[in-house]
Amino acid sequence: MKVAQLWRQPVTYAAIGATQAIDLLRYPPPGYRAIERRMRIGHGMDRFEFARTETLTWGIQRNSGFRVIPTDSPAAVTEQTYVPVSFDEAGEPVVPASTTNEEVVYGEDGTRHLAPGDTALLRVAIGMRLPVRVIYVVDEPARVGFAYGTLAGHPEDGEEAWTIEHRDDDSVWITVRAFSRPANLFWWCGYPILRIVQEVYTRRYLRSLAGPITVDA
Repeated sequence: MKVAQLWRQPVTYAAIGATQAIDLLRYPPPGYRAIERRMRIGHGMDRFEFARTETLTWGIQRNSGFRVIPTDSPAAVTEQTYVPVSFDEAGEPVVPASTTNEEVVYGEDGTRHLAPGDTALLRVAIGMRLPVRVIYVVDEPARVGFAYGTLAGHPEDGEEAWTIEHRDDDSVWITVRAFSRPANLFWWCGYPILRIVQEVYTRRYLRSLAGPITVDA
């Protein structure tokens, strides 16, 4: 599948948006393995704003060793992207499933922020091609993040989410949540290796925003 045609592909799993579920680790979608990792990446508003911008412009993935190749999607696709239910701390849904037609958001340097429906091909040095689609975006005063789902050709089926939190004690944290399973028999045969690769990149995600804050001149 050509990169330019990725927007035509549906995601390869049914539990769209399930990375938001409070009880994901206890009750993952049937047949899937769920993970959650969390790390403190600094403190203060400068750190949070830096992490916010990086997160919403594929910075976590690029800083973790991926080459990100976005593909343009027709407006009819991005404007009618499914927005999954959100959950409060008690696990109750707070936003009904709907479509989105939100205004495009840009960072201070002019880079467009991620939006539901954005599609990209991620590539890594070991040769894997990972086609993905942004499922939802969180952009709140003290919490920001997004999740993407897998497309056909990805070695796994599932969803992965990254959330940055600026807590009341001024600390800034990153949380990685995901549920996944091998996409086909070939990848099931290499499942132990696939899990090792996943763990390696999860650790990179956690460290991706913990380095020096960079500011464009």
